[in-house]
Amino acid sequence: MTGLLDLLNSPMGKQLISGVAGQTNQSEDKTANVLSMAMPLILGAMKKNVSTPEGAQGLMSALSSSNHNGGILDNLSGLFGGGVDDSVMADGAGILGHVFGNKQPQVENALSQKSGLDAGSVAQILKIAAPIVMGFLGKQTAQSNVSDGSGMNALLGSMLGGQPQENQSLITSLLDADGDGSILDDVAGMVMGSNKSKGGLGGLLGGLFGK
Repeated sequence: MTGLLDLLNSPMGKQLISGVAGQTNQSEDKTANVLSMAMPLILGAMKKNVSTPEGAQGLMSALSSSNHNGGILDNLSGLFGGGVDDSVMADGAGILGHVFGNKQPQVENALSQKSGLDAGSVAQILKIAAPIVMGFLGKQTAQSNVSDGSGMNALLGSMLGGQPQENQSLITSLLDADGDGSILDDVAGMVMGSNKSKGGLGGLLGGLFGK
């Protein structure tokens, strides 16, 4: 099982960081910093969504599409070669809207403050990162033969494993819809199977993503 941190530290991750930095005209160091926070946040939001049957079904449906089966990871040089295609950016914007909902500006501002990049650049990085995270998840889903919500919940937990404490705190503060300070019981992969918070992002994927 490959986690997000393994991906970012791999040759593919370095290619990803370099490509996103070139696309957004930002330094590779700052781009890597944003990606190391943004990608776990996207997965964390997905993990919160799959705690409802509707959210799990919506995510599974989205992952079954040809856009999100992992093919994007096989041609990163093509993705960044002439600038990221508008359709990829639009796909990213759609994914972010579904997983973050009305918290998206809050996420962008928080990442901007932590990274020192302006919120506009952060928003661009997020739009590129989202389809790549989906592709990565799609590939892992196929390799692990995940076919239901509980399997997806466990997979997302393992992919989020090993996150530094700072990332766990960021996920908690941005995605804790009921404000009780919990990591949504399991969003950082510590506990499985409980859905404490019904509001906020929960269930957004179902009814939006898969239709």
